Amino acid sequence: MCGIIGYLGDREATPILMESLKRLEYRGYDSAGVAVLEQPTKGKTGHAIRTSVTKSEAKVDTLIEKLEANMPSGKLGIGHTRWATHGKPTYINAHPHTDCKCKIFVVHNGIIENFAELKAELEAEGHEFPSETDTEVVPHLIEKYYRGDFLAAVRQALKRIRGAYAFAMFSSDDPELLVGARLNAPLVVGLGDNEYYIASDITAIIPYTKRVLVLGEGEIAAVTPLGTEVSTLDGVTVNPKIIHVDWDVAQAQKGGYPHFMLKEIHESAEAVANAMRGRLSDDGLVSFREFDIADEKLRAVEDVLLLGMGTSLHAAMVGEIVIEDWVGIPARAEDASEFRYRRPTVGKDTLDVVITQSGETADTLVALHQAKERGAPTVAVTNVIASSAARDADGAIYLNAGPEIGVASTKTLLAHMVSLYLLALRLATVKGRISLERRQEIVEAMRLLPDQVRGILAREKEIEELAQRYSKFRNFMYAGRGLGYPVALEGALKLKEISYVHAEGTSGGLLKHGPIALLDEQFPVVAVCTASSTSEKMVSNVHEIVARNAPVLALVTEGDRSLDGVATDVFVMPKVEEVASVVLNTVMLQLFAYHIGVNLGQDVDQPRNLAKSVTVE
Repeated sequence: MCGIIGYLGDREATPILMESLKRLEYRGYDSAGVAVLEQPTKGKTGHAIRTSVTKSEAKVDTLIEKLEANMPSGKLGIGHTRWATHGKPTYINAHPHTDCKCKIFVVHNGIIENFAELKAELEAEGHEFPSETDTEVVPHLIEKYYRGDFLAAVRQALKRIRGAYAFAMFSSDDPELLVGARLNAPLVVGLGDNEYYIASDITAIIPYTKRVLVLGEGEIAAVTPLGTEVSTLDGVTVNPKIIHVDWDVAQAQKGGYPHFMLKEIHESAEAVANAMRGRLSDDGLVSFREFDIADEKLRAVEDVLLLGMGTSLHAAMVGEIVIEDWVGIPARAEDASEFRYRRPTVGKDTLDVVITQSGETADTLVALHQAKERGAPTVAVTNVIASSAARDADGAIYLNAGPEIGVASTKTLLAHMVSLYLLALRLATVKGRISLERRQEIVEAMRLLPDQVRGILAREKEIEELAQRYSKFRNFMYAGRGLGYPVALEGALKLKEISYVHAEGTSGGLLKHGPIALLDEQFPVVAVCTASSTSEKMVSNVHEIVARNAPVLALVTEGDRSLDGVATDVFVMPKVEEVASVVLNTVMLQLFAYHIGVNLGQDVDQPRNLAKSVTVE
C-alpha cells in the first residue's frame, strides 16, 4: 500500500503535492518523491520544458525540506509515499520512476506480477533499469509503445501488465495531460475549480475539493484543463460515478471508517490477494522472489520450526498443522521468547521460519540468530522490507499487506496464514508429497478466498448485533480443535486486547481438564465448530458446555444443523476447504471482538499497555 497524488491546474503543483503526501504518509513511510513539470519562465526564450524530480529515502518531512530549499515551479506534478514491496527503501527505489529518455514519469500503488518477464524483454531491447522495483517497467513499457500519443501508449502498456495497480503519470511531451489508471487498487479523481487531482485515496484531496470521481476496475482517467474523460483499456468511454464527500481529514485517512482497526479488517480481502500475487500458478507451483531457495535444499529439510509471538504465534500454530498435513514432516510452533532460553534442537536439516509483522520483534530476532548459528536455513515471514528479520534471515516472504496502523493485528495475520499455506505447498511439491489434483484443489480454494472474505465482511451488521448482545459479559472462553484451536486462541486474544474483557482460549480436548470448571450462565463460550475431522468432537464439547448452563456462540458450516436448538447462537459460515475456513473464521472473530470493544467504549486502535511492535525483551 502506497500513497499517490497527482495535480493539474492553475496553481503551483509543488505545495499541493507536499501537503497531500503528508496526509498520505500513513499509507507508506519508507521513502517519498515528486516529479513536477516545470514551465519556461515568462518573457524568456530558449527555455525548454523540463521535469524536476526530488526524492527522499526517508520520511515525507525530509522530502519537504528538500523541496522547500529548491521549490520546483509548475502546474502539473505527481508524488508518492512508499511502502516497499519490491526493492529496499532506498533513494534509487523511491518513486517517481522514469524511462530511458526521462520524459515519462510514473508513481504506482500495487504489485506487478509479471514485471520480471517484462523487464527481461525490455532489457533485451536496450532499456536500462537502475532500480530494483517492479514499477520501473511501466515507464519503459510506455516508452516502447510511444508514437506521439501518450494515452495510446499507456493503453498498450497496461494491457500487458498483470497484478494490482493504481497509477498517476505524465509525459513532458504532453504538458497538459495527467493520466490515472487502476486495477485491483483504489484510485479517485478530485474535481476542483479549474484544477484536478488523482489520488490513491480521498485523504489527499479533502482540503481542496469534495467532488470525487471514483474509477472502476480497469479504467483510465485522462485529465486535461478541459476536464476528465474516463475510458476502458480498449478506449470505450465510461460514464463515471461522481460522489460528494463530507469527511474531514481524520475520517478520510480511515477511509470513512470510525477506526483504523475496522478499516484494516475491511482491507483483509486485498491483503489475502496480495499475499498470493505472482506466487501461485494454476497447477499449484509456488515461487518466492526473496526466498529463492534451491529445490535440493528444500528436499533436505527434515523438520520445520515456526517461531512467533502473540498473533504471529497463532499463525505459526496454523502453519504447523498445515505443514504436517501437506508435507508429512514434523513441524512445531514455538513461543520465541521461551525458545531462546532453551537448548535449541535445530540443525542444518531444520527449516527455521520466523513470523513477525514488523520484522523487529526482539525475542523472535534472538531465536532467529540461534537457529542461524546452528546452521539451519532461515526465512522471515514479515510485512516490512529490509526489516531486521528480513535482512538477517536467508530469505524473506513478504506479506505485501501494506501498513497496519491499528495495534491489534488483523489483516497481517491473514496474510501470514496465506503465506504459510504457500510455503507448505512449496515444500509439499518439492518433496513429492502432494498430487497435481490436490494442488489444483488448493489453488482453487486459495483464489476464492478474497471474495469469500468479502462475503464475511458483508455480514458485519449481523456480527455487530451478536457483539452487542454478548458485550454484557465480563468473561469469555474460546474453544476449538485442530486448526480451530489457534483460531480460538486468536479470537480470545483479540477480545482481551481491545475490550479489556477476560478471555481465554482452550482446545476442545483440554476443556474437561480444568477450564470447564469456570463455566456458568455468566461465562459464555465461543465454539469453533466448522467442518473438519474433529467437528463432531466439538459438537460433543458444546453439549458439555450447555449442560453447565454456559451460553454458546457456535461457528458452524452451512448445512450443519447439529447445534440448532443447542447453542444459544449459531453463526453460519460458508462451506469451504478447512484452510480457507481458518481465514474466514478469523475475520468473523475479529469483527466480533472489534464491536464488543467499541460497544464498551474502548480505544480499539491504541489499547492500553500495548505497542504495535515489541522491540525489547
